Amino acid sequence: MAKMVLLAAFISLASNDLSDRARKAELTVEVEDKDVTTYASLGWKEVIGGLKSGELGLEFLQDVAATEIDSIMWPLLGQVVPFVARLDAAAKSASNPEWAGNVLINGWNPIEGSVGDEASVSVSYPTSGAVTRTVA
Repeated sequence: MAKMVLLAAFISLASNDLSDRARKAELTVEVEDKDVTTYASLGWKEVIGGLKSGELGLEFLQDVAATEIDSIMWPLLGQVVPFVARLDAAAKSASNPEWAGNVLINGWNPIEGSVGDEASVSVSYPTSGAVTRTVA
């Protein structure tokens, strides 16, 4: 069984490579379950898949200087933008798949933390439309 340590993940939002500003990334996708149980199910619940959805969670180190994370993210607020994520910054391949799609930038936390904390920003964006997985 192969094991992996995340050392150089690739994260892009709206064609901006944010890998050097991100320190955590989490892409989740799920399918809602729909109950189709009938009397013929003999007391067992039956389900089928419904709508698919996803969420892209990110944590950035905050920087409000010109051209840094705050100035990149602030103008995107309220927009649906493309994202790309890979476990490694190397080119996508069979051993380094790429997940891509669109997310709604539905919030931004320009100030987050307590006294003595590093300035970081945690966000979570819902996907809009399909999320694809490609290897070539």
